[in-house]
Amino acid sequence: MQDRARTVETTSANQSPPFENVNLFESDRPLRDALAIAGVDVDREALVAFGADWGSAETMQLGRLANEFPPRLKIVDPTGARIDRVDFHPAYHALMERSVAAGLHASCWDEVSPSGGRPQPRHVAARAARLYMAYQAEAGHICPITMTHASVAALAANASLLSAWLPRMAGRTYDRAPKPWWEKTSVTLGMGMTERQGGTDVRTNLTQARSAGAAYEIDGQKWFMSAPMCDAFLVLAQAPGGLSCFLLPRFRPDGALNAIRLQRLKDKLGNRSNASSEVEFHGAYAERLGEEGQGVRTIIEMVQWTRLDCAVASAGLMRFGLANALHHARHRVTFGRRLADQPAMRAVLADLALEVEAAVALVFRLASAFERAAGSPAEAALARLATPAAKYLVCKTAPGFLYEALECLGGNGYVEELPLARAYREAPVNAVWEGSGNVMALDVLRATTRDSVAAAGVIEGLGKAAGELGARIATIVTADLLGNEPERHARRITERLARLAALAALAEAKNPFVDVYATTRLLDEPHATYGATDLGEATDSLLDRVLPG
Repeated sequence: MQDRARTVETTSANQSPPFENVNLFESDRPLRDALAIAGVDVDREALVAFGADWGSAETMQLGRLANEFPPRLKIVDPTGARIDRVDFHPAYHALMERSVAAGLHASCWDEVSPSGGRPQPRHVAARAARLYMAYQAEAGHICPITMTHASVAALAANASLLSAWLPRMAGRTYDRAPKPWWEKTSVTLGMGMTERQGGTDVRTNLTQARSAGAAYEIDGQKWFMSAPMCDAFLVLAQAPGGLSCFLLPRFRPDGALNAIRLQRLKDKLGNRSNASSEVEFHGAYAERLGEEGQGVRTIIEMVQWTRLDCAVASAGLMRFGLANALHHARHRVTFGRRLADQPAMRAVLADLALEVEAAVALVFRLASAFERAAGSPAEAALARLATPAAKYLVCKTAPGFLYEALECLGGNGYVEELPLARAYREAPVNAVWEGSGNVMALDVLRATTRDSVAAAGVIEGLGKAAGELGARIATIVTADLLGNEPERHARRITERLARLAALAALAEAKNPFVDVYATTRLLDEPHATYGATDLGEATDSLLDRVLPG
């Protein structure tokens, strides 16, 4: 009996309970505040229900299983016939069912007429809130969700294709069956843009598109094609008129499997529940989106939407890391006191919390700019300039942030039984996807040179919104842009711009930490580690907003 009691005590004493059955909406004060000032209608009751579902133990378990049992490639069937199929664990499909039912893949386009001209999005901030929460439970399945949502912007370049595909893209019943898209209740779309010889430089693509009557046949390869079980893919290929964008479905119009040959699945650092493939096309059937030679122009608006999702998702992942860290610290006793009461740990957690406050305010202010852009040139200009800057800052902050959150759990954070190890591996992907750091910084420079008047107006407006220090930072950013060799200083310019936009978003929200963020992130010398900044009296109030209780 003594041995048994000793075993029970050893295995249960002073361990924090799992972070689950937590309402991801109601427990998140920065998220609720960000939505309150987003300037758009939000169905609070629906978000409360969504937060309860995605924070439940059941959904968290689905996230674990989907990553513990990653997808498997089946090139041929038992008879040797080519099938090019990827099999997923049932947990992955269960997560897809939840996300599709919630409209994460298409809800901004629910009020768009398939034949009514260029789509105008609605409810962008409300969808962003759901994406932000879903990413905390499981990130990998969000890849096809994001690509499907963003692809509407590219399909708008071909009214007939938009009319045909949008009703099924907007479906709310997840249909995983490998069959022609016109036989399905809902569809998902993926992308195949980069090639092994060019990567980000898509203008060097070698994949060829030759005319075949009203359609095209595609020959070539793609180095990364994520979610290869989607029903169609947006691909770039060289047509006679130059680099062009095409919609390439999994099945040809006669119902036969299209000539999409999967070569292998990538063995990735993270994002393991999601399949990313290398692929070859051998005369694959495709239809053109936009004019020949206008491939980059056709996809550019879609890229903006995926970048917004990257920033929102990374902010959600940071929030999840912070919440796990504080949850653990409140249940762990060290040296006779709760870890959450230890001054050194409180300094670390509060510094992390300040970063989350700013990231959440920034991405939801950006989401509202996307929604208002059609009716406001100023909001459209803000969306153009701030999107690459916000993606740069938030997505590049996430890996170091998640490491620090993991360290708050000590060795417990480093093992796979708890979710922070997976979150840490997941953190780099959004900084890489749709353009890594230098690409984002150079895109900021391009946006300022393409329309210098609009860009100057955005920077000046952010400065005014951010107060006296914001105006000083806006002057510095403008001077850097007009100075010598701005490309060499592109990262510095982009980070300052992003932090200025975050400060302005905090100020618009009347956030109580505007001054401390301005002082510690824009005025003082940058700190090398979290917890090295003296947040003074703000420490307690920052931590009070992370989790109730």
